[in-house]
Amino acid sequence: MVMFVPGSGSRLAAVFLLACGTALAQSYPTKPIRIVVPFGPGGVADITARVVSQKMGESLAQQLIVDNRPSAGGVIAAEAVAKSAPDGYTLFLVSNGTAVSASLFKSLPYDTLRDFAPISTMGFFDIVLLVGPDSKFASVRDLIAAAKANPNKLSIATINVGSTQNLAAELFRSMAGIDAQTIPYKATPEVITALRSGDVQAGFEILAPVMGQIKNGAVKAIGIASDRRFAGLPKVPTIAESGLPGYQASSWNGLSAPAKTPRAVIDRLNKEVVAAVAAPEVKAKLLGLGVDARSSTPEELQKLLASEIAKWGAVIDKAKIAKQ
Repeated sequence: MVMFVPGSGSRLAAVFLLACGTALAQSYPTKPIRIVVPFGPGGVADITARVVSQKMGESLAQQLIVDNRPSAGGVIAAEAVAKSAPDGYTLFLVSNGTAVSASLFKSLPYDTLRDFAPISTMGFFDIVLLVGPDSKFASVRDLIAAAKANPNKLSIATINVGSTQNLAAELFRSMAGIDAQTIPYKATPEVITALRSGDVQAGFEILAPVMGQIKNGAVKAIGIASDRRFAGLPKVPTIAESGLPGYQASSWNGLSAPAKTPRAVIDRLNKEVVAAVAAPEVKAKLLGLGVDARSSTPEELQKLLASEIAKWGAVIDKAKIAKQ
């Protein structure tokens, strides 16, 4: 005779699921793992994913395959992962762009916070405030002072509207209290050309693709947008410490899995990301690309994503950027 205890069914189900998840983690992985990247090949996010995943593959004894699926806002890649089996074999390169899309699009085919299980951050990409090679502005304070003395005369170049660089410029305008124009261009080379020709007086761009131009003097870096100086340019102060306290903007990426992926699998993947990102050769390679290699706990990544959604949502609303 079997006695039924009220509530025991749900408890037994939970124990069964936990046992299944633990068993899966112990044998995991038994086949290649796919990382769906919402950007095209060759970019800094793509390279970061490949560098870290290659190191992870050495430890996991399985190949990690990068699957590039670029689209507006990274929606196609995110949807593909959100609808994949939660077994640890399909992962998503989550980024600040994922957070921006949550506020930039009227609707999405997934819930950004609920449909993914965070694993770890991998790298932070500094954004830099640039001026032309012959600019009279030697600091952020100079730039802000000139903008306030000459309303609507300062032009700030970025890439397309809604990009992290564009939103960083909008945040700068708002926090500095300046009346300036934000000029969107299609690509980084156009931003550099505009700065060098004097068509614009300043520009915001991801540091990685402009490191070469900074090093050879084609443009000047006067401020790092993140909360700490970049190790590759130690003499360039942060924007916060050089004229705009509290300002912070950066690009970042990490790994997430579909929601309901067993916690044991998430923990295994987190352990592998942490080890890969801490490897000296990985750190050195990413630093050369302008990337600060940093891992996190799953909880820290979830908190970062939520805070970024709120932050950039407020910037989008204040700048009155039309939702797509």
